[in-house]
Amino acid sequence: MDFWVRAAQLILSLSLLIVLHEFGHYLPAKWFSTRVEKFYLFFNPYFSVFKKKIGETEWGLGWIPLGGYVKIAGMVDESMDKEQLAQPIQPWEFRAKPAWQRLIIMLGGIIVNIIVCFVIYIMVLAVWGEEKIDQSKMVNGMSVHPYMEQFGFRQGDKVLAVDGEKLDELQQLGGEILIFNKRHFKVQHPDGKVETIVLPEDIGNKMWENGAEKGAFDFRYFISTIDSVANKTPASRTGLKKGDKFLKVNDQNIIFYDQFQSELYHNKGKKVHLTILRNGKEMEKEAYIGLDGKMGISFKDLKISSDTNFHVVYTKNYSLGEALTSGFGKGLRTMYMNVAQFKYLFSKKGAESIGGVGSIGKLFPTTWNWQAFWTLTAFLSMMLAIMNLLPIPALDGGHVMFLIYEMITGRAPGQKFMEYAQYVGFFLLLGLILYANGKDLIGAITG
Repeated sequence: MDFWVRAAQLILSLSLLIVLHEFGHYLPAKWFSTRVEKFYLFFNPYFSVFKKKIGETEWGLGWIPLGGYVKIAGMVDESMDKEQLAQPIQPWEFRAKPAWQRLIIMLGGIIVNIIVCFVIYIMVLAVWGEEKIDQSKMVNGMSVHPYMEQFGFRQGDKVLAVDGEKLDELQQLGGEILIFNKRHFKVQHPDGKVETIVLPEDIGNKMWENGAEKGAFDFRYFISTIDSVANKTPASRTGLKKGDKFLKVNDQNIIFYDQFQSELYHNKGKKVHLTILRNGKEMEKEAYIGLDGKMGISFKDLKISSDTNFHVVYTKNYSLGEALTSGFGKGLRTMYMNVAQFKYLFSKKGAESIGGVGSIGKLFPTTWNWQAFWTLTAFLSMMLAIMNLLPIPALDGGHVMFLIYEMITGRAPGQKFMEYAQYVGFFLLLGLILYANGKDLIGAITG
């Protein structure tokens, strides 16, 4: 059931964004009297699920849910309609229009996706407000990724300020460090001592290389019973079973999940002594921890350590004016984050971290939540805009690159060159799609 709920949210979100993106091309094309021959949600090789011609445009639904397109007459695009391009230029064709009009048509989809991101964020803040945290009510502090402990952080810390500003979004703090280079932290340790921690200049790269960018800081959760044990892992070889509960690791009492994570992380590739509770009885086990610091287990229903009566998480409501300014700021931050993260993708780990539609689907909650749905849709809208702006032939950014070249030099690239560039871009994107979704499929099969 969880799969279908996520799948439904993903399909609805991407469908909305694709249709709006394509309208971003369609509307300026019509404004400049350019013929749009097809408008499709999803791709339709060989046949269409639905199609209907209205005026000069065929509107349809394809059967491959990997995008959508508008086919604009007289344009070298993914349709590779050489027969049409071999005919004399007609006044209603894309190639007959001035370069500045063609540039607006090609940028239309990107501009719409950016506007949609801003509008959705403003709407979400106006309707639902925004979740914030009150650290004064986090009685057990926060969890810290084990990698961050070397810089002075401790499990159970409270962050009083980040670069002089109050912290109110704990789970996004890792991204703040990674993207915005936040480095100065005023921290209160569990013993009450207040300390200022200054992270190194290259902390973002270090966190990325060591896998600490996710879950760098989070709520503390009570350790719970094991829900599943993967085959051929340290946990299965040790004889751990579903329903077991960790009491100690190397004589360290385990109350919180982050304590368990920390012990495993600091004993990577080593042997550890475990005390577990099984059917009401204590048992001793020995286990070798993998080099990744994991055992191959998942836990059941981890519960936040601060009782809900403490109201650690609260909702900040916004007036329409406040939602406008805060939503616009949120959109700008999302834009910057999407651009800034590219520096991490051009690395071995970056290539390994690329995911397809399955990875995107996992971003959505397992129960339908309209606030989460629209927030993620806004994020994906900006991501779609930035990805389409990349100067790769077959993407909008590739066409924009060639149009800017034409406007600067006064000469358009030859039609043959454009066709070959389109082929290269198409196969590059196809390879990337197969790689990303192949990784998702293999991950789903192997767990």
